[in-house]
Amino acid sequence: MKSSIIIVYNPASREASEKKVRVVSEFFGRKGFETKLMTTRKAGDAEAFARRAAAEGPHMIIAGGGDGTINEVANALASSCIPMAIVPLGTTNVLAREIYSDRSLEGILVTISTKPPRTVSLGKITCGNGVNQKIRYFCLMAGIGFDGQTVRDVDLRLKKHTGPGAYLISGIKTLLRYSPPGIVLNIDGRDIVGYQAVIGKVSRYGGDFMVTPDARIEDPVLYACVLTRSGRLDLLRYIISAVLGSHLNSGDVIYTKTDRVVVKGEAAVQVDGDYFGMSPIDISVEKDALRLIY
Repeated sequence: MKSSIIIVYNPASREASEKKVRVVSEFFGRKGFETKLMTTRKAGDAEAFARRAAAEGPHMIIAGGGDGTINEVANALASSCIPMAIVPLGTTNVLAREIYSDRSLEGILVTISTKPPRTVSLGKITCGNGVNQKIRYFCLMAGIGFDGQTVRDVDLRLKKHTGPGAYLISGIKTLLRYSPPGIVLNIDGRDIVGYQAVIGKVSRYGGDFMVTPDARIEDPVLYACVLTRSGRLDLLRYIISAVLGSHLNSGDVIYTKTDRVVVKGEAAVQVDGDYFGMSPIDISVEKDALRLIY
């Protein structure tokens, strides 16, 4: 009996194409694998499909899509023995930028067909308790405040046509009307009052911007980058300095390593580029959570 490889494919991803998926399927078919394609139609499908596929005990599950699709598959496979690989087809493909030195389709296929799985750690975000508790793992980051609001308000139809431009437009609109709510982040027993925070599991954010430059997906730690001033001009200066890579030199930015962040106060939260909900939240590290091939 042939070993199987499941491809969970999001056709709505910006760079998605049936041709690329067919190349992936044929590549592994030539190596003696039986490939099965599971095509998503709506949010949540990738996670549900990956959970169902994992029960079949495949050789690996490939997430073909953007960072949102990858997040769903990662959540399905967290604490599972089934390896995950990714074929980036999204808007910014942050995780692919983080883990692949050669991001060509050919290079990625060679990597995931020859490298053994590595055990990596994920961020874990918890909101509420009891029957109302909501838990989500993340590969990249949790953004609290301005970027959470920006992601929440992004025009999904515009995103489909313009990609990153939709986030830029949403960010400008948010900045013009935004009155940052104060939040309190408890990090290693210390309370920090902030107005925008990124809790990073990897170095990159929104492409190749290094907001938490010391974070690595394989390390069981988080890096918190917190803006401690509330004005729109302060926020604008922070955004520009983050783009330029100089934000950590600012006196109103706190940057620290930790394994847990408890956020009090009400602010919008995004996880791996998708809207999660509102704080308060508890963010921690799930050590050795995922077997990732890269």
